[in-house]
Amino acid sequence: MPKLITQNDKMKKASVNGKRVINFGITAYKTRDGFLTCPMAGECVFDCYAQQGSFTWSNTVNAYEWRTEQTKSKTFSLDYIKDLTVKVKTSKRKREKLFNRIHDSGDFYSLAYWLKWDTIIRAFPQVRFYAYSKNVPMFKRLMKENKLPENFTVIFSYGGKYDFLIDPKTDRHSRVFESEKDLKKFGYVNATKNDLNAIGKNHLVGLVYHGKRKFENTGWANCAA
Repeated sequence: MPKLITQNDKMKKASVNGKRVINFGITAYKTRDGFLTCPMAGECVFDCYAQQGSFTWSNTVNAYEWRTEQTKSKTFSLDYIKDLTVKVKTSKRKREKLFNRIHDSGDFYSLAYWLKWDTIIRAFPQVRFYAYSKNVPMFKRLMKENKLPENFTVIFSYGGKYDFLIDPKTDRHSRVFESEKDLKKFGYVNATKNDLNAIGKNHLVGLVYHGKRKFENTGWANCAA
């Protein structure tokens, strides 16, 4: 049976110097039965990294589909809290600072779903949670109402339907660039290899494109800085 909490290669590489990064992911964009997991996705749909490479392997697809179904369960929050409690105890024993990325694939597809995560996040004030999201309207509203947990960081991700709501001067956000040179040119920190750079001091988060098509032929080119 798949696990709720995992640690992909990128999270493993970021787990150094007393830090441990774990992650949770659901199906990218749409499940087999048509359920939208990224309802705010726009240009990114056609070149989503989570619909390429190892993400397309049958065992991986099955695991992400399974986790998507778990998020719909009434017991999801409790189930995740139970599993995360074990991770917290292990990190405490090893004197590690624990970070939990929500969605290496997928997004917060509804307010009801987010509220399940809100319960989880508030149960672990010692853990730093973070997530990239294109659900800008929902998080903007939650920020305005001061309803986000203090130990949670959201990074608005360009390539969605509501890019126009992102203020690049003040909002923590991410863009995909053709090269590291272009990324640095515009003052973005590179989170391609070290995922924790996404929640550092620099609110400009850059990712280097690594898809199959030429960058200029992708939707990301339309979202460049």
